[in-house]
Amino acid sequence: MTAKSNRSLWPDIEPLLSQVAKPSRYIDHEFNRVVKENAKYHAVFVYPDSYEIGQSNQAVALLYEIVNQIEDVAAERAYLPWLDMAELMRDRQIPLFSLETMSPLADFDLIGITISHEMAATNIIEVIDLAGLPHRSADRDSSHPLLIAGGPVCFNPEPFAPFFDMFVIGEAEDLIGELIELHRNMNNADRTELLEAMAAIDGVYVPAHQTQATVNRRVFMGFSSTLPSTCLVPYNEVAHDRLTIEVLRGCTRGCRFCQAGMTYRPVRERSADAIVQATTSGIAATGFDEVSLTSLSTTDHSRIESILRRLNDRYRNTGVSISIPSQRLDAFGVEMAYLVAGERKTGLTFAPEAGSQRLRDVINKNVTEQHLFGAIEAAYKAGWRRSKLYFMIGLPTETDEDVLAIADLANRAYALAKDCVPDKQRSQVRMSLSVAVFVPKPATPFQWSGQLPLAEVKRRIELLRQAGMAKGIDLSWHDPEVSQIEAALSRAGREAADLIEAAWREGAVFASWSECFDYQQWQRAAATTELDLAQLSERSYPHDQALPWQHIQSGVSVEFLLKEWQKAELGLTTADCSFDQCLNCGVCAGDVRIETEGSRHE
Repeated sequence: MTAKSNRSLWPDIEPLLSQVAKPSRYIDHEFNRVVKENAKYHAVFVYPDSYEIGQSNQAVALLYEIVNQIEDVAAERAYLPWLDMAELMRDRQIPLFSLETMSPLADFDLIGITISHEMAATNIIEVIDLAGLPHRSADRDSSHPLLIAGGPVCFNPEPFAPFFDMFVIGEAEDLIGELIELHRNMNNADRTELLEAMAAIDGVYVPAHQTQATVNRRVFMGFSSTLPSTCLVPYNEVAHDRLTIEVLRGCTRGCRFCQAGMTYRPVRERSADAIVQATTSGIAATGFDEVSLTSLSTTDHSRIESILRRLNDRYRNTGVSISIPSQRLDAFGVEMAYLVAGERKTGLTFAPEAGSQRLRDVINKNVTEQHLFGAIEAAYKAGWRRSKLYFMIGLPTETDEDVLAIADLANRAYALAKDCVPDKQRSQVRMSLSVAVFVPKPATPFQWSGQLPLAEVKRRIELLRQAGMAKGIDLSWHDPEVSQIEAALSRAGREAADLIEAAWREGAVFASWSECFDYQQWQRAAATTELDLAQLSERSYPHDQALPWQHIQSGVSVEFLLKEWQKAELGLTTADCSFDQCLNCGVCAGDVRIETEGSRHE
């Protein structure tokens, strides 16, 4: 293991703060932060984006809390400095530092990086480079920290494989302690021996360990019995400036485009009592005046109505508000939204995903326009005047008629909304239409599908723009070029590592930020590495061909995914699985049950 020094970089950092935007990104002593001065093992968890984005990430917060509970082990945090600070640090040869003790990352025993999305790829190289470490695992030795990655992107780790010593596949709550314990016990082992031992941990993928034929996703089955603790209170405003309580993990609705819905199975709930208790203690410890009850589908919690009513009773007239991240596309979802909104009816978000029922059946959305209209009617009659609808363009089997159906559905939903409000308020009715470009993801039924060619995506967006939507509907769409890069990295093999590093050398950093994204940087990188962005993003895989990520087992069987893909081609749907309707997806294996307090709402 490396020996963490007591060297603090604060004397070097302090003079820079007056020269950069948002200097509070780089200072310590946030309320509830942890410092363990006498620890013998030191880990730092990094979110490869700016402080205000990374501070809101639940995975980093969770690992920080868990590891700091281990005796003689300290966990710290680090985030990617913004462009102005990174430039000053390079000019003055100041390495990337942790927040708690302002220590160089290279001094730690372990560096863990959370990869939430593919567009963070070049940020990872920026983190490693600013830390003063060799970019590639093969060029590092026992004097360097272990570099591990985790997060949803790791279900296809190959584009990132050369940069990391190992990957955590799945959920890390109990895995991280095993990994650290093994590392501490093998502090005198050489690097090859250590990595070989790490590969034996269930849920750990070591790219250099050639005998790992398959790696199974790690599932944390203690979720229901554990309570979230307090969170850090940031100095400056962050992306999600509130207390967050994860109430539910997993989803069984079976949307065929959704990676999280496949990879976080089985469903596990925290009890209503635990959620209320965690909310109460969290507010007391942080002073936040907003609580977000998070999950893939919070209104699917079997006791969500009871939870919301209890929290409303507890915090009535206190200034504390409760929020849920999205609404179910039915009247029940609106009813739950009403419970949390009260008089603050700022807007509701619904996700039909596709404009036609045919295409909603292809993606297994299992909602109809009647569900949407019922939700719209309930919302606008209850006092809402704004809503947002999410759709995707480029879904498998999509036609021009499906694209035009988005505009038709939105126009009819908007007309219904206006009919549901008093005449004097009709001018207040607004509807936002947000359109994403479909990106096929590993571990989903659409993993064999390619993305539409860039020119065709742009044509379909233009078709939608010209479709004649009502004046009160505001249309926005995701950048198709960003989506192409995301698709290229999502389903590529290890050859894409060269593309990522070349793009970084071209200056591609903070590529998920619209003001920083430059498509030409990626084009030049592709030319340098003799790779084709169009080929990487558009290629489809034959069902009998080995996939670049095939050695990573998500829990859902390949047979189930293939069956779902074949049903999609036929426009057939699959029901939401429940206690008595197992779909044999492979997750439960006959001995795991959905952990809930009661039956799910119909």
